[in-house]
Amino acid sequence: MGTVTRGTTNPNRLRRMDRWIVATHGAELRRAADPVAVDLGYGAAPWTAVELLHRLRTVAPHARVVGVEIDPARVAAAEPYARAGLVFRYGGFEVPVSPAPSLIRAANVLRQYDEEEVAAVWRRLCARLAPASEGSRGGLLVEGTCDEIGRRHVWVALGPEGPRTVTLATRLGSLDRPSDLAERLPKALIHRNVPGEPVHAFLCDFDRAWAAAAPYASYGARQRWMRAVRDLTADWPVTDGPARWRQGEVTVRWEALAPRE
Repeated sequence: MGTVTRGTTNPNRLRRMDRWIVATHGAELRRAADPVAVDLGYGAAPWTAVELLHRLRTVAPHARVVGVEIDPARVAAAEPYARAGLVFRYGGFEVPVSPAPSLIRAANVLRQYDEEEVAAVWRRLCARLAPASEGSRGGLLVEGTCDEIGRRHVWVALGPEGPRTVTLATRLGSLDRPSDLAERLPKALIHRNVPGEPVHAFLCDFDRAWAAAAPYASYGARQRWMRAVRDLTADWPVTDGPARWRQGEVTVRWEALAPRE
């Protein structure tokens, strides 16, 4: 179920998303009896699935990865890269894996879809996640978009209950201003970057905070970013702290950026 994507992929393209997953979801993966992660729509080459397995096993040694693609030719081409803990399967948004996955990563998959289709896809994928239980928030869906070499990336994190947060991540040396990331907003937000919408207001405030933090540029882009994000916390529900900001990230609650009806 779904549409074949362009399949464009590059090694190390999703490193920022993976780094965030390991840091924020690693404990959930370790607690799972059988932590299964899905690389949904991995593309014409299996690099991102191979890398995901390696990165997840740094925090959850028993993690398994299933690469899922709707193009049978891509599944066949990936088979030589299968190994213990890594398999490839034909499928789409129905996510044909068992048990229910602890993680679904869908990067650059929904970009080609219409905005009106996103909510239904999210609901379908969230329904496939491992459910919440005592001591666990359940599985995690991470859906977003990045540039071709992974310098700029924005994603939404969702649990079984729905969307939770939005994360912006960038290579700080490539950034002129935070609103440069607007072109990488996921499909649910990219068409809402217009006056009157929360995501537009957030990016405008971020640009102002970035400009106000210009004196910190003498200490490097990292210090300028961290100061700008700290200023943002006065008006926006930023959920992470300096340890993540240092990585060129900032995470905000979904409700603050969600599109207006």
